[in-house]
Amino acid sequence: MTGDPLLTPYRLRHLTLRNRIMTTAHEPAYPEDGFPKKRYRAYHVERARAGIAMTMTAGSATVSRDSPPVFNNLILYKDEAVPWLRDLASACHEHGAAIMIQLTHLGRRTRWDKSHWLPVVSPSHHREAAHRAFPKKMEDWDIERIVKDYADAAERVAAAGFDGLELQAYGHLMDQFWSPLTNELDAPYGGSLANRLRFTFEVLTEIRQRVGQGFIVGVRYTADEMLDGGLTKGDGIDISLRLKESGLVDFLNVVRGHIDTDAGLTDVIPIQGMPSAPHVQFAGEIRAATGLPTFHAGRIQDVATARYAVVEGKLDMVGLTRAHMADPHIVRKLMQGREGEIRPCVGANYCLDRIYQGGSAYCIHNAATGRELGIPHDLSVAEVTRKFVVIGAGPAGLEAARVAAERGHEVVLFEAASNPGGQVRLTAKSPRRREMMGIIDWRIEQCVSKGVRFRFDTFVEGEEVLDLTPDVVIVATGGIPHTAVLTMGNELVVSAWDIISGTVRLGKNVLIFDDAGDHAGLQAAELIASTGAKVEIMTPDRTFAPEVMAMNLVPYMRTLQTKDVTFTIGLRLKRVVREGASLLATIGSDYGGVEQPRYVDQVVVNHGTIPVDDVYFALKPFSRNLGAVSHGQLLDGEPQNISKNPAGKFQLFRIGDAVAARNTHAAIYDALRLVKDL
Repeated sequence: MTGDPLLTPYRLRHLTLRNRIMTTAHEPAYPEDGFPKKRYRAYHVERARAGIAMTMTAGSATVSRDSPPVFNNLILYKDEAVPWLRDLASACHEHGAAIMIQLTHLGRRTRWDKSHWLPVVSPSHHREAAHRAFPKKMEDWDIERIVKDYADAAERVAAAGFDGLELQAYGHLMDQFWSPLTNELDAPYGGSLANRLRFTFEVLTEIRQRVGQGFIVGVRYTADEMLDGGLTKGDGIDISLRLKESGLVDFLNVVRGHIDTDAGLTDVIPIQGMPSAPHVQFAGEIRAATGLPTFHAGRIQDVATARYAVVEGKLDMVGLTRAHMADPHIVRKLMQGREGEIRPCVGANYCLDRIYQGGSAYCIHNAATGRELGIPHDLSVAEVTRKFVVIGAGPAGLEAARVAAERGHEVVLFEAASNPGGQVRLTAKSPRRREMMGIIDWRIEQCVSKGVRFRFDTFVEGEEVLDLTPDVVIVATGGIPHTAVLTMGNELVVSAWDIISGTVRLGKNVLIFDDAGDHAGLQAAELIASTGAKVEIMTPDRTFAPEVMAMNLVPYMRTLQTKDVTFTIGLRLKRVVREGASLLATIGSDYGGVEQPRYVDQVVVNHGTIPVDDVYFALKPFSRNLGAVSHGQLLDGEPQNISKNPAGKFQLFRIGDAVAARNTHAAIYDALRLVKDL
């Protein structure tokens, strides 16, 4: 694989990067007290150890106290950050990877009621839709102190031994100065483009005075806001040339679009069902215009696309950021000729959507990412080989079988259906979400290569399992839709699964009652609305589809709003009765005092699942642990050794939705953290 263009070194001034693959700056929300402690370090070191050329930390590290870390950002306005940064840099360097960091002031892209409760600042009073804070319009003394804050932070980064830094200028304070939509200052910081860039060049100049010409400095910036009245492509090329001519910048990291709304953010960082690598050609144009080293990331989720970007001269360094959350060992596998074994990024965007809801970033189908301190990406072989029977070939069962087989155990997997996948296969019926099958396909390939024996079209019962004399039985039979939630008329409703699977005829005037708030309800709505039917989506919650989260909601809204679907919040479906050819749905409210009629011809209920657990309870009396799990041992990464039934011959566990309705990541995590220690 030495001839692979992705594996050729790249020289960035004095720094030799060992290949063309990097992770761009992103904040997985792993900092503790604002610093990159053990968990944060382990996450980046895993990628360094596996051969990545450069890891760009922070997305972004905040430089000022009035830029509160709303994404659990790293804090660089404190000297206490330096030792933690130094440990991080040293650990990555030890494994041959370069390391940089992204600095920012969030400007209006944060909230005033976080951290120190200082006013949010921006070059205008215009509120950002995503964070809702009305900013203070900046004064001269604000600008002066923030320029100094940037330089102080850069000095800390250099002192910590980092290889360089980049400034963030898309959606944050720096490009809030650039854009005519967000800069209403008078000269010398407002008006002409040159004036609007003055703040940036003052920051760059002050940083250079502190860290010298030898320290690598770049800018990650929007070169086209794609907004009426905002920065145009022409402006972006002009800005790019000015950055080059200044001599203050060593590389450009190109972004196209705006991130002040969920829709804008999703176009900048596309998710599944959206075009792959939509901004690579644009980044290539910037590279051609400036001749500066050019980096870019934006749904470049596979190495073939990354290779194209390098071969065709579009990019010098390719950001495979979400791809490395799915598989941190991409470079190692390329070097070993194992490209086909790379765990694919399926674009589910569970990672980013969790961050924007205030959680930590987790990959939907690599549960070790972000948990490196307790769960290894490379599993050890078990000291004693055992016989596993896994029941169910959804994501939980396949992960259990994969992990057990990778550890050297003998594995037999039963599945009642003809094909694997469970609920993921149902989800993938939507063309926009077909990439979800990558979760299943990758695990099937891994299981086959490790000798797992599959028995499809087999509805296994307790006696058949006992006849196999297993040492461990794992029940991953999933769940079935739970629609019996009404006081009357449960027999008259259908489930969201019925709609998605095509097992029922679609109505023409449909009420979808969705209090699970997950993808199934919206997928059903898309299908029904696409026929021209009248659709109302109702939820008793304050918001609809909270489990879908911000960026995943965007494609649904773009479809459903064009179909004139009605969205109703704060109301609850109570009962349904038949009246002639119609259904009369009675609507109430958790707040009281409401009773409304709805005449429809179909009622769809999305209320999660209830476990399919018959085989589990049939096997429970014969198991050694009677199905019990030691939570202490599970969470501490120790083998399960509960013995409640001396006559029992095997350990019995159930995972995923066979326990309770959750999601794909939870199902996979259940399997991985249990089986890795069995």
